[in-house]
Amino acid sequence: MMRIGRYVPLLVFSVITLVGILLMAPISQDISYHQFAGQSTKAGVPNFWNVVSNIPFLFVGLMGLIFCVRSCDLQARLSWGVFFLGVTFVAFGSSWYHLHPANMSLVWDRLPMAVGFMGLFVALLSEYLDERAQKLLLLPCLALGAGAVLVWDLYDDLRLYVWVQFFPLLTIVILLFFYRSRYSQKNYIAGALSLYGLAKLFELGDHQIYDFTGQVIAGHPIKHLLAAGGVALLYRMIKQRMLT
Repeated sequence: MMRIGRYVPLLVFSVITLVGILLMAPISQDISYHQFAGQSTKAGVPNFWNVVSNIPFLFVGLMGLIFCVRSCDLQARLSWGVFFLGVTFVAFGSSWYHLHPANMSLVWDRLPMAVGFMGLFVALLSEYLDERAQKLLLLPCLALGAGAVLVWDLYDDLRLYVWVQFFPLLTIVILLFFYRSRYSQKNYIAGALSLYGLAKLFELGDHQIYDFTGQVIAGHPIKHLLAAGGVALLYRMIKQRMLT
């Protein structure tokens, strides 16, 4: 009963947030989203900085994926592997999107992101709540993440995708404050969340930062670098604790 009780607050929170966002009016994709600052072509590559700034995702994603494959004793190994696999494919999906900015190509950016979010979400649930969470939740959560992208693509409704992107992050904050893990490196998770939050701010200030820097660099490429830095912190976390 005590173990079941650990799930109840998060279950209630998930239902409340999901119902709340579904009661909102449908959220359509704003076409102006595709109008990024700094759309210069360099070396024959359109939107050069938005494309090449995805390279760190490839490196940190592959490093994490290789580590998960080799580390048989890593708790929630499969979920962590799914997370880093999603990050790896973000490098390709996001690059493709920025080469051809449109709703159709944006699907291939958001799909691996949704997969990555779900993998991280289940990995931390397994470590903070119950190691059986991976077995019970990984496949349903992956289906939910992919389904959210599909719903947006088919019906131009972002509500479920917004929930899939932000609910896991809010849940991770709750886990850090109110739950305990047998691992002690909460500072890495907090650092990764902070970098991702900062990345979203740079994304929102894409054009303003481009103007502020004298049209040298825009906010969106910096967003990619900060987000990849957050992933690197998580990679360092699981690698360090496996060595101690």
